[in-house]
Order: sequence, then structure tokens, then C-alpha cells
Amino acid sequence: MLPLLLLLIPLVGIFIISTRIIYIGSNSNEVNYIALITLVVNLLVSLVMWILFDFSSNQFQFVQECYEFNEYSVYLGVDGLSIYFVLLTTIIMPIALLSNWSSIIENQKSFVIIILLLETLLLAVFLVLDIFLFYIFFESILPPLFLLMGLFGSTNKTRASFYLFLYTLLSVLTLYSETGSTDYAVLFKVCLSPEIQVFLFVGIFIAIAVKTPLYFVNIWLLKAHVESPLSGSIILAAVVLKLSVYAIFRLLLPILPDASLEFAPIVYTLSAITVIYASLSTLRTIDIKELIAYSSVSHAGIYLMGAFSNTVNGIEGAIVLGLGHGFVSSGLFICVGGVLYDRTHTRLITYYRGFVQIMPLFSLLFFILCLGNSGVPLTLNFVGEFLSLYGAFERLPILGALACSSIVFSAAFTIFMYNRIVFGGNLSPFFSVAIPDLNKREFVLLSTLVAFTILFGIFPSPILNGLHYSVSTLIYNYSESSVALLLSLPVFSTSGLR
Repeated sequence: MLPLLLLLIPLVGIFIISTRIIYIGSNSNEVNYIALITLVVNLLVSLVMWILFDFSSNQFQFVQECYEFNEYSVYLGVDGLSIYFVLLTTIIMPIALLSNWSSIIENQKSFVIIILLLETLLLAVFLVLDIFLFYIFFESILPPLFLLMGLFGSTNKTRASFYLFLYTLLSVLTLYSETGSTDYAVLFKVCLSPEIQVFLFVGIFIAIAVKTPLYFVNIWLLKAHVESPLSGSIILAAVVLKLSVYAIFRLLLPILPDASLEFAPIVYTLSAITVIYASLSTLRTIDIKELIAYSSVSHAGIYLMGAFSNTVNGIEGAIVLGLGHGFVSSGLFICVGGVLYDRTHTRLITYYRGFVQIMPLFSLLFFILCLGNSGVPLTLNFVGEFLSLYGAFERLPILGALACSSIVFSAAFTIFMYNRIVFGGNLSPFFSVAIPDLNKREFVLLSTLVAFTILFGIFPSPILNGLHYSVSTLIYNYSESSVALLLSLPVFSTSGLR
């Protein structure tokens, strides 16, 4: 019942807003409050699910059949991997709404409906137990993002929205024709021939590479981030970019194990190039919002390497880094795309310096988030980055060592940005009016994200302990499938419902 509630609550909020809007007007703040209450209720439901979840089992839990059409049934459920992505989504969505609480005045109804619809679609990706429905919801996220950028973005919003809309997922129909099913429970036990696995891997990985995004296919990310409203940038960086790593754990590793092993060196090479290219590009970027977007690309390359490491440390690190990046990138976007841009109406670092003199509270929280983005110890990003790089180095030492350059690069471009904005001499003469420090709403948002980053950075056991059993089972079945294929034997999972 809980997974279905997670999907229905935002839809109920949309219904309430759509009906009440006739009486309260299209731009009333009451619309924002209804949406916020809806998102908070959904967050509480996800926390209840997390508390009741049994982490000693690798089976899908809270499984329920929602609808049956002839012989096709729709199932919802979560396991030890997807539960954390569900929590991340329900935490980030209220923050995304609050980030644009006062900056979007026109068409508030359309804005909050898009936010609520996005939460439903994102949660559906993590809750469905069918690869065909995964594909549908995976791609259905694009139209609401398209509308969010097109309606509430900045100057080049329309052009940027088309960049995001061009890419789609491949190979789902081929997988269905080969296995006769799209159910995870069936696909996780099917042994495909190496030729079919290679074909399917290429098709699916192209979509994953675009969503990550890797070098050569990241042209859409900068346009989408820079021209999106603040809430759109937060959702993109914190949740949408994590769909790629989740797809790896759902589609590639358990269903296409041999192809994943065969293509791992190519994936590592692309990831290492992405890390170095994005880091060097970030060093020369003068647009602060673009800088945060490029740093997201660099971190994505790291957790992609961890996901393909075929080690417990690497896969756990990929998930933890994804969670940590979700908190830190959201906070940085609020700092640079919300606090600074709302007060100065410019994104160029050239015009910033000396903000510690007039915004000490902002400077402190901004500094902690910058440390998290640099992977400093006692932050959640450090735990995820260390485990991911350890797993990558254990798998392919040379490419793993190249990826380790991100430790230096991330500190260089992040601290350079912070020093230019917060210090760098007297306050810039371009700002002749008084600039206020954080208000209560901004302080609560940034403090919440900082608290998650530091708390789980100091004590990551609640996350790592919950992941360990599911990740170990994933690697066991990953290796089991490969051995069975080499022996030309059918695969029968001994680890319960998969």
C-alpha cells in the first residue's frame, strides 16, 4: 500500500490545486502551501517505508499488484537499492519547491503542478518492477522538465528545452522479444546469449550515457542547467542524473552481466575522460551556475566507474556518492542560482568578491557545501568518492588512477570559486545597494542540506549497512549469471524474488 500511496499523494495534490484554483486565483500563495503540504506528506510516507523496511532481506518488499489488464499486471515495490533513491526524491522535491517559493509569481498553478507531476514520475521509476514501465516513466520525465524550462527558464529557455527532449532509451522491445517478459523477477533469472547481450548493452548504455552524462553527449546538460529555473536545476542534478546509475543496477548488471564485464574498460575510459574534461572545463568557467553543472558531470563520471567496478566498495560508493551529490549540488545551486543571482542578477564570477563582509552566514554555509563538493573528510561526498575510486582502482588501476585526479581538480575549481566570491578583496563596486544575508527560508534549506551532508559523512553506517546485503546479492547474482552462461547452464537464483 505504501508504494501506491507515494504515487497517489502528489496526484491528489494536483487534483486539489486544479479544483481550488477556480476560487482562489491562478497566482495565490495558497497554491504553494497546498503543494508543500503534499510533498511533506509524501516525505513522511517514504520515511515510514524506510523504517519498516527489512534490510536483512534481498527481496522486493511492500510488493503490491496495482492493476491487471488481461495477463499483464502492474507491480510496485522497493528493495535495498531503490529505497534510498525514493528517499532522495522525496527529500529533494520539497526543497526544489521552496527554492522558487517567492521568485516565481506568474503561473504558480502550472509551476506547482509540474513539480508534483515530476515527483510522481520520478518515484514511479524507482517503484515499478517491470522494465517496460521503467522505460515509460524513465522517458516520461522529459516532457515536464521540458515545460518547466520552457515556461519558467531564463533567456534561452526554449532552445535549451529541446536539447533535453531529443534523447530516448533503446532496446526494451528487443529484450521483450527475446525473453517474452518485462518483469524484473523473470528477467533477473534469464540467461541471454553474449551476442544479444552486446546488442542490448549498446542500446541501453547510450541512453544511460546521455542521462549521466558522459563526454560527447553532455551538450544538453549545460543548456538545461543554466537556462532552467532554480527548482529545475536542483531536480536535474539531485535526482534526474541519478536515474542513470539506478538503470545500471536494474538493467545492465543483473540482466546483461557478460556484456557489462566486456564493456567495463570502455566505460572506464569514457568515465576517466569525462572526469578530466569536465574538471578542466570547470576551471576555466566564469559562469557560476555553469561551473556547478560541470562539477556534476565530473562527479557523475566517478560514480559511474564505481557502479561498474563489480566490487562491494565500488557499488556502495556509487550509491553513496549519488546521494551526497544530490544534497551538495542542491545546496550549491541554491547558493549561486538562488541567493546570489536573486540579489545581483548576474552569474559571472567577475562581478563577485568580498561577500563575507555583508553575508557572513551565507559564506559559512556556502563554505561547508564547497568542502562537500571537494570531497573533504567528514562529508558524505568523501565517503562515496573514496569508495567509488577505491573500487575503480581495484578493477582497472591505470584508469582508476586517472579518475583520482578529480580529488585535486574538484578542490581546485571549488575553492577557487569560493575564494573569488566570498573573499578576493573589498566588495565589488558594481553592487551599490545593500545586499541582505540569508532569510529564514534560505537558511532552513541550506542548513537542512548541510546537516544531511555532515551527519551522514560522520556516521554513514545507516546507509552503508542498509546497502551491504543488497549490493552483495547483486554481485553474487552478477557473477552467478556469468559462470552459468560459460557453462551453458540455465540460471536459477537462490536468493528469493528478484
